Amino acid sequence: MDFELSETQRQVRDMTHQFAKDEVRPQAAALDREARFPRDLVRRMSELGLMGMMVPEASGGAGLDAVSYAIAMENVSWGCASTGVIMSVSNSLYCDPVLKHARPALHDGWLAPFARGERLGCFGLTEPMSGSDAQNMATRAERRGDRYVLRGQKNFITNGPEADAIVVFASHGAGIEADGTSAFIVPRDTKGYLVEASDKKLGIRGAHSCSIAFDDCEVPEEMRLSTEGAGFKIAMQTLDGGRIGVAAQALGIARAAYEAARDWALERKAFGKTISEHQAIQFKLADMATEIDAARLLTWRAAFLKDKGLRHSRESAMAKLYASEVATRVTKEAIQVFGGYGYITEYPVERHFRDAKICEIYEGTSEIQRIVIAAQVFKQGVTGALGY
Repeated sequence: MDFELSETQRQVRDMTHQFAKDEVRPQAAALDREARFPRDLVRRMSELGLMGMMVPEASGGAGLDAVSYAIAMENVSWGCASTGVIMSVSNSLYCDPVLKHARPALHDGWLAPFARGERLGCFGLTEPMSGSDAQNMATRAERRGDRYVLRGQKNFITNGPEADAIVVFASHGAGIEADGTSAFIVPRDTKGYLVEASDKKLGIRGAHSCSIAFDDCEVPEEMRLSTEGAGFKIAMQTLDGGRIGVAAQALGIARAAYEAARDWALERKAFGKTISEHQAIQFKLADMATEIDAARLLTWRAAFLKDKGLRHSRESAMAKLYASEVATRVTKEAIQVFGGYGYITEYPVERHFRDAKICEIYEGTSEIQRIVIAAQVFKQGVTGALGY
């Protein structure tokens, strides 16, 4: 594996870092404080080609690779975790399954405008009684001729309050083993599509989420992704890619907290010298830097495998697991470096701490990632997709 970035990847890195520094980061505290959706930043991400990065140019996207996407996600999330996850859902959870599994005739209306950022998508898998247990869903799709009638509810839908369409999953039977699950694109203006109040959250408060209910919601057959019964497979494939985005988001949060702690250590004095001269603080920062680098390598490896068209379930799970837990450790230690100042909202590390926690939960909890990894360990031993 070549660790040298391509010219295009370097351009993406530099452009997204400048964007995050100049436009995203200055708004982050206010977006969090006001729980305000960053409409102007979403518009700017659209102009920069960040809402459908891996979608081919012919279908409205930027035609870039997954490594470029991971780099961009880290930088945007370094600026603002809320803005980062809005971008992640658009790329990984909406555009990716529509690109891969929707009928080509749907691309003009239900992919290209979303990849260009003119419209916003979301993803509905989690339910009130089935989060990690995604096979046991209560939402039903009843076939009636050339249409399906959806009934049920999906929870914690990031982008849900603002989204123009959802990729939603519904079961055809009465139990886990019955008839399978299918995936559908459902436009927001469909009768029976009910958007509920926004969730009140600990972190990523600028990225709104909500429950979406389906009350006898009729969907034409052509809006189904792939074949009937392929929904669970589509969901798992989509989450494999989505976990790369969450890992990159966690990296951005961790890097922001680490840099804040490093800069604070160079300024804050105790016992007659800057705290950066005390070994206790040096060791904290050394551990932060090492773990962030390791998490980035895991994330880039998973993205590299995705770009090669190789299976990356294990590698994406490892990246998401490690990067998200690194983010919670690094943000916690950043508060410790700041001391009492880290606990008040005038300084950014308490926000990074709150934003980091969700990375261990959404798109598969840390416990689920360990299950995925363990299953692959017993199949592959120590040998991964790269063959070592």
